[in-house]
Amino acid sequence: MTDRISPSILSADYGRLSEALERLAAAGADMVHIDVMDGHFVPNITLGAPVVRCLRGSTPLFFDVHLMISDPLRYVGDFAAAGADRITFHVEADSDVAATLDAIEAAGKEAGLAVKPGTPVDAVYPYLRRLSMVLVMTVEPGFGGQSFRADMLPKLRALREECARQGVPELDVQVDGGISAATIGQAAAAGANVFVSGSALFGSADMQAEIARFKALAAAARQ
Repeated sequence: MTDRISPSILSADYGRLSEALERLAAAGADMVHIDVMDGHFVPNITLGAPVVRCLRGSTPLFFDVHLMISDPLRYVGDFAAAGADRITFHVEADSDVAATLDAIEAAGKEAGLAVKPGTPVDAVYPYLRRLSMVLVMTVEPGFGGQSFRADMLPKLRALREECARQGVPELDVQVDGGISAATIGQAAAAGANVFVSGSALFGSADMQAEIARFKALAAAARQ
């Protein structure tokens, strides 16, 4: 299982996003996590497909786009055309899950499905074979800088067991929310291998060293 770090630009300076992407690439980030919020599915509003398109021209990094929006099906085409590599949407959204996955597949992009803390993880089980990743939120979506919720760890364990049962043991399992050097080991030991981190990475003095530290802690916790 390969551990990957996906720094969230939600914690970057939005006036200097191109510089933030250069910093991530230089630090060895595996991808960049782009949070899209519509002010309806979650209270805040962030950015849309036009901004993703502009950022796409600034970096070859994998774009890990997380749609926290009510109607992801309506916007799959826009984000695919803008340069998203993987489009993750919420099982709790209004759009039909199967139809949204069809649209992502038709656009030639990887598909991810996310669950909020209050949603049972078995809501994603019918779709595992169609996904490249499941995102288990370890905070309530919509705000950066929240504390990691350890009560989500049983979800990760259950999901990993179900992946093995369905014959997709290498499916990426991502956690998003409160991931730092103090929490990444817990998440890794429970089954996560893709880690979204915002303030802990963008606030570090040496992001490259911190990313390497994160991966070492994840690997050690899994042994």
